[in-house]
Amino acid sequence: QVTLRAGAELDARRVNQYTLTLRAACPGEDEVEEQLFVRVTAGPVLRCDTPFASAGGDVVQVLADVAPRTPLYAVLPQPLGGLTFRLQNHDTPLTLTRRGLVLAPAGGFDPSKYNQTFRLKIEVTDHHGHNCSGTVRVEVLPSRRPRVTFLEPQRDVTVPESTGPLEVVTQVHASGDNVRYAILAPVAPALFTIDEVTGEIRSTRRLEVAHTLLLVRAYNALRPADHATATLNVTVQGMDRRAPSCIPAISVSQVPETVSPGSTLVTLRCTDSSGAEGSLHYALEGSPAFHSRFRMEGPQLQVNATLDYDSEAVAAVGFQFTATIVVTAGGQPPQSTRVPVLVTVTPVNEFTPVCPNGAAFTVLETAAFGSIVGRVAGTDRDYPPDSLEYSLEGGPGPVQPFSIDTRTGEIRVVGPLDSQQHKSYRLTVRLTDTHNDLDLAKSRSRLCDVAVRLQAVPDQPPVCTPEVQELRITAGSGGRQPVTRLACQGSPDGAVLAYAITGGNEDGCFRLEGNTLFYLPDDLAEPRTFVLVVEVWVSPGTPHRSTVVALVVHVTPQSTLVPPTTTTQRTTLRKEPLVVMQTEAVWHPPAWFVAVMTVSGILLLATLGCTAWSLLCSKQGQGLMAAFCSSRSNRDPGKLLLDKSSWDVVEQRGDEKDQSRPHAGSPGQFDGRAQDPRTGRDYLFNSVTGARRWI
Repeated sequence: QVTLRAGAELDARRVNQYTLTLRAACPGEDEVEEQLFVRVTAGPVLRCDTPFASAGGDVVQVLADVAPRTPLYAVLPQPLGGLTFRLQNHDTPLTLTRRGLVLAPAGGFDPSKYNQTFRLKIEVTDHHGHNCSGTVRVEVLPSRRPRVTFLEPQRDVTVPESTGPLEVVTQVHASGDNVRYAILAPVAPALFTIDEVTGEIRSTRRLEVAHTLLLVRAYNALRPADHATATLNVTVQGMDRRAPSCIPAISVSQVPETVSPGSTLVTLRCTDSSGAEGSLHYALEGSPAFHSRFRMEGPQLQVNATLDYDSEAVAAVGFQFTATIVVTAGGQPPQSTRVPVLVTVTPVNEFTPVCPNGAAFTVLETAAFGSIVGRVAGTDRDYPPDSLEYSLEGGPGPVQPFSIDTRTGEIRVVGPLDSQQHKSYRLTVRLTDTHNDLDLAKSRSRLCDVAVRLQAVPDQPPVCTPEVQELRITAGSGGRQPVTRLACQGSPDGAVLAYAITGGNEDGCFRLEGNTLFYLPDDLAEPRTFVLVVEVWVSPGTPHRSTVVALVVHVTPQSTLVPPTTTTQRTTLRKEPLVVMQTEAVWHPPAWFVAVMTVSGILLLATLGCTAWSLLCSKQGQGLMAAFCSSRSNRDPGKLLLDKSSWDVVEQRGDEKDQSRPHAGSPGQFDGRAQDPRTGRDYLFNSVTGARRWI
């Protein structure tokens, strides 16, 4: 008999014929050899899956808490349809359906048993009678889900006697899946009932003073064997109508800003009418600022966050926080006591003053006593901000001709400065913070280096050409009119000059912009003459080394008849001055004194000139008067006045081609007489040549 080997699979597409060689021999006879040809034809064949049909079978692992009749495995032979599944062994709680599904037991697996294994032998048959078989091994693993457990297996519950029917007395809670609750004892509860889903325990009637012991069970609705039990000691207490009493009744605290979070500020000692403390509830009432910085831990008021005295938020509330602690007793109605709280935050000097970056100043060596050199702007992060005192190490003296304002930090000049002796000074300024700590003796300081550089001032005053000008303008009806531009040069060359009108502009008719003089038109009805004094000095600097320029401005209204030529003509003669220098002690008067003397001299000189002009015109003929008047109108206006120049004698000489003329220095060649406003000495002058001679 030839049979197909177990586990062999025939595939007509791969091998469609097998040749078997058979040998047979009987005792005492020769061996006979024949061949058997087995042809494989394609047709419907029933095959089971390899893991299922293998010798070891297929393996399925499930948890012990799987729900009852849950599909665990499906037998999937090929082809599907018209199959019959039969379980060959019946010593298993598992179930095999008509469709080849292996189901969990109807009562589920027992979670108390570990390492359970079930082996199922299944035979599959089609409608042609072909069959295949296999094995399924089901391994039951311990459940990973938590068992039903009470968080508080035993608890004491106090209920006021005024509790009405169906009011919530307490609630129990157990962890686990599909948890349900039930009261085990007493079996017929007369006072309480429990919600099987939420665990809320309610009263069934109005409670009176009593004591009851409740036994509550929590269980898994799908697996009742998974359960836990809790005991509740319920006490119905008489109603307390008195509020708790607390010590202290008012809390006032003062804490430094460096107090650490978690520190306790005050501990209340409160009791209710029964003398108990555990049934009291403590709560804070106050502003959000208080709640963010403080908290209640039972009867203790504690710091919740850093108290920064230097912050704007703390300063906005005046460094004080107020709140109320509400202490409530558990009676019906609840009775409460309110304890006012005042917390004052005190400063602590935490930070050291900070020096300014690059403290360097420049001062003119001619700076007057008390002049401000600069300001040392130190900073301090403690509150109040920048409350610093400044001091100069070593103090003011010949070696250190400066002082510092203790409040503002301004450095001032208190001694003579000389850039030739000291190009610069290095000062040491001490910054000391004040009023940053409750203890005023706890101050911090820092030394700062400050550099002061001396700027040299030129010794020579500016030179202006000419120093005296006589100008004529016609007042227009439009905007400002340019009058003249001063030609001045400072020492050293290129130095910036400053200009200011120091006299003669009381009506404000003139304005200086740089070195340009402007006339501001006004309602001028008649011709008017202005004598302006302009002071010029090197800028930056003080104007005690300056030059004074005198300007005589004749202003004619536009409606007044004026000579045909209204522009000023200046005739510059080629002269060679002879300068005789005389060394004498010089007194430097103040600027206002120079201005007053200059204006007075100009007025006196104008009066003398007019007198001399009248005398000369009366003694000489009409021709001489005309010549004199013509020469007077054409001469350089700058020669009308003398300024405070450093020359003593100036004589004007003619060119070499005029040597044949009479010498201009003889008395007969001078046609005017005037007085020097600086020295007060009289001199003669020639209005044509400009020659002068002292009398």
